[in-house]
Amino acid sequence: MHAVLLLGGAESALSQTLAALLAPHGLALRYLTPESPIPGSYWGESEAGLVGHELLVRPDTPVHSALHEACHYLCADEARRATLHTDAGGDDLEECAVCYLSILLADALPGFGRERMLADMDAWGYSFRLGSARRWFFEDADDARGWLVRRGLWNAEDPATLIP
Repeated sequence: MHAVLLLGGAESALSQTLAALLAPHGLALRYLTPESPIPGSYWGESEAGLVGHELLVRPDTPVHSALHEACHYLCADEARRATLHTDAGGDDLEECAVCYLSILLADALPGFGRERMLADMDAWGYSFRLGSARRWFFEDADDARGWLVRRGLWNAEDPATLIP
C-alpha cells in the first residue's frame, strides 16, 4: 500500500511553503501538538481541520488533506469563509473544483507535486467515476476547470496563474 506524504513539522519546507501560499488569501496555517485533537476536522484523526480563517494541522497531517481543506477555503466566498467550521459546505461541483485546485496547487509544494497528489488521493480513497484521480483530472474535469475559471480562481489562458 502507498503511504501518503505527511506535512512534518512546522519548520519543514512543505509547511513553510504552504503557509506562504495561503497567507495572502487570509488563511493561516496553525500547527497543533502531535497528540492534540484537530478542531474542525471533517474526517477526524490526523486530517486537517478548517475553522474560520485557520487551517489546523499536526505533523502527521497528510499533505493532500491540508491542500484539500485549504482549497475549500479558497473556493468559498467571504461570507462562508467567516463561518467555516468542519463542513465547508458547497455542492458537488464545488467539491470537484476543490479537488482540481488542490491538484494544481500541489506543484507549488517542494517534494510533493501533482503526481504525488494524485497518487495520495487514490491511496486515501478519493472516489472518481473513472476509477482514479489521475484519469479524472486529465479526462473528466472540464466542469471543475470551468467552475474555477468562472469564479476567477484559475486563468485557463495562463494555466500557471492559479489564484489572483
